[in-house]
Amino acid sequence: MTLTTQDHDRAAAGLTYVYPVLSRRAGGVSLGVNLNVNNACNWGCIYCQVPNLQRGGPPAIDLDRLAAELRQMLDAMVLGDYLAKAVPEGLRRLNDIALSGNGEPTSAEEFPEVVALIGRLIEAYGLTGQVKPLLISNGSLIHRPSTRLGLTALARLGGETWFKLDRATPNGLRRVNKTERRPEQVLRALIQCARLCPTWVQTCVFSIDGVPPEAPEINAYLSMLRAALEAGAPLRGVLLYGLARPSMQPEAARLGRLPEAWLADLAARIDGLGLPTRLFP
Repeated sequence: MTLTTQDHDRAAAGLTYVYPVLSRRAGGVSLGVNLNVNNACNWGCIYCQVPNLQRGGPPAIDLDRLAAELRQMLDAMVLGDYLAKAVPEGLRRLNDIALSGNGEPTSAEEFPEVVALIGRLIEAYGLTGQVKPLLISNGSLIHRPSTRLGLTALARLGGETWFKLDRATPNGLRRVNKTERRPEQVLRALIQCARLCPTWVQTCVFSIDGVPPEAPEINAYLSMLRAALEAGAPLRGVLLYGLARPSMQPEAARLGRLPEAWLADLAARIDGLGLPTRLFP
């Protein structure tokens, strides 16, 4: 099976927790770790590619099985010929081990133990400084001691967090992410996250019923980024991207890709805040 950026099938390797993907944002292979094997998340983003998405958290994590699956894939990628066989030329590099998957990774009670496990394996395979541990998170559970412990450990390992920030008004958060989180809660979480671990903001933008995000929503988003910077949050920058794969949610037919020029204009406005922006149309 050849990996593509259009298909992030969690079952690609036939494993429970671990799956390889070709990531356009990483510019190579990302070894995904899916802790939410029951397709449960505390948010319900309308662009989510997870089928049969439900609300909730994951079951208990089998750490021994997770460790065995990570070793199996690292053996294939680092010691074997997996990359040569399954990855297009020019992208045959393992960039990161990413806690992402089918729900919010920090909802797993074992989150800190999983970060520690990833760190041990990166060292054991001689990948320190070459392969980074990565967390993709909505930041909503940063009040949990286990989340903060895991973020601190991630930072010690040279890892980073990609913090989901798609909208910044109550209506936008409710409509796009299906969460009742208030903007001030999201801002506090973003500031806390950036202080604990190197953090990039990850933002997905698209049209709904042919209409792009309207000016008040964009202005609120930029104001939140500005407020985070003014509070001293050491943000690394923004990963700004459009839809790459079809949504598996009921709203899928209403969502559309935005013109690259529209995205570039927003990227320029983010750059104007002093935040480096990486654009993935």
